[in-house]
Amino acid sequence: MTTLLSRLRPDTFTLALLATVGLATVLPVRGAAVAPLDAVTHAAIALLFFLHGARLSRQAILEGMGHWRLHGVVLASTFVLFPLLGGALRWALDGWVDPPLLLGFMFLCLLPSTVQSSIAFTSMAGGNVAAAVCSASASNLLGVFLTPLLVSVFLRGGSEGGGISLESVGVIFVELFVPFVAGHLLRGWIGAWVERQRPVLGFVDRGSILLVVYTAFSEAVVNGLWSRLGWREVLVLGVLSGVLLAAVLLATVGASRLLGFSREDEITIVFCGSKKSLASGVPMASVLFAGGSVGAIVLPLMFFHQLQLMVCAVLARRYAARRG
Repeated sequence: MTTLLSRLRPDTFTLALLATVGLATVLPVRGAAVAPLDAVTHAAIALLFFLHGARLSRQAILEGMGHWRLHGVVLASTFVLFPLLGGALRWALDGWVDPPLLLGFMFLCLLPSTVQSSIAFTSMAGGNVAAAVCSASASNLLGVFLTPLLVSVFLRGGSEGGGISLESVGVIFVELFVPFVAGHLLRGWIGAWVERQRPVLGFVDRGSILLVVYTAFSEAVVNGLWSRLGWREVLVLGVLSGVLLAAVLLATVGASRLLGFSREDEITIVFCGSKKSLASGVPMASVLFAGGSVGAIVLPLMFFHQLQLMVCAVLARRYAARRG
């Protein structure tokens, strides 16, 4: 029981996220401080995606690229199954749940998969690590294009501030795509240095996300987020996150076995196809959506992020024990 509880305990980064939300609630940024902090936040987002590009290994992608059936299932789960489930939830709960939260769940379903945790859990469980590296990296790379496109399709014309304009596309291109490509093109010169500085740059990653969360929640608090969001909504967030994750896990396991994948490939499909990236999602939300709604929109992503880590940690241990 003690071991299980230790697996379910929130990780350090999630605790930092919660502390950041608390700080933004008690001490939100206001007035003249908003513009400078906003500029720093956008610079941090560009740096974050530059580092993601510099870390993307072409060799790892080439090694796993041949496993096209596996990658097809993972991408279908990430960019087809998730959006369909999100659309169903949004339709079923329309009028029952705060619109920005429903928008946040839909946005969560349109994001790419994680990279580090997908690979880490696949390795821990004894799965196909090379294929996991390829699938997770491809998901993140395609997400730079597909997520804005899916937002424009699924959230077009919504009253909650969803959808993207040409201006938003331009901001995405300049702030996310250009730094990402620049980092990857410079990998030959800075890749080794980036790998050596991984512990330090990990703080840059996390610090950038925390900065975006603080800025987003500050604006949301100033615009009355917590006056509209009560314990009922928080409970709904937890329940919906659990339902969404359980549905995707069952679907990926079932599809893997139905299509005759090996146990190692099944593990890769389950862990790469069931996750959503907080690192990509928070910066994208700050670019795609109107300021006051961003704080509520990223709440479902924060809930889902922690839940997926806790559940996948338990699943990875079970897979590993079964292999043993």
